[in-house]
Amino acid sequence: MIRRMTWMVAVAVLLGTVAQAQDAKVELSGTAGWIFSDGVSGASGDYVRIDPKDAFSWGARIGFLVSENVEVGALFNLQKTSYEVSSVAGGAFDVGDVSIYNYHGYLAYNFGAADAPVRPYFLGGLGVTQYGSFTTNFGAQRTLDGETQFSTTWALGLKMFPGNGNVGIRFEGRWTPTYIKSDSEGVWCDPYWGCYTVGDAQYSNQWELSGGITLRF
Repeated sequence: MIRRMTWMVAVAVLLGTVAQAQDAKVELSGTAGWIFSDGVSGASGDYVRIDPKDAFSWGARIGFLVSENVEVGALFNLQKTSYEVSSVAGGAFDVGDVSIYNYHGYLAYNFGAADAPVRPYFLGGLGVTQYGSFTTNFGAQRTLDGETQFSTTWALGLKMFPGNGNVGIRFEGRWTPTYIKSDSEGVWCDPYWGCYTVGDAQYSNQWELSGGITLRF
């Protein structure tokens, strides 16, 4: 909860600062799409992986054009899915429904003139991914607490404004890797730095294909 409040305050300060910039143009967007997800390996016992299943997603964002091409803003995204556990024997089964939330501040570069009817863009952002709590029947029924982890997000997209109007459509492909854990790979020794444990970082990835409506004013 503290991390979430800190993130929301940081975004509010960022947006407030940008909104004070002269001649800033605002874009509001709503999107819907499909997320292809993967999880992490390394579960103990007879189970070797846990993955969020591919599922429908939706989101919203606000962006401020601080120049003709540069945009800063914040986005929210939600995927309602379920966890799938894979066993050593090759079988897989669901263990519980979960909601996955993404909160990111972003910086985007829009190609072309500000009044162009078609604008490709590239986006990169920093934030957190929150895995909500869920109830599982795996063994005995129990509720597992949610978890919030650092994540980045990267996107390529296209905005189109027919007739140079203020209502447009957006198509986007976005990748969000979320750090989950690091597995120890042993000890590495160096004559200068000494010996230290080497870890293999694991990420849960979300690949989203989405479309939506954009309003600019």
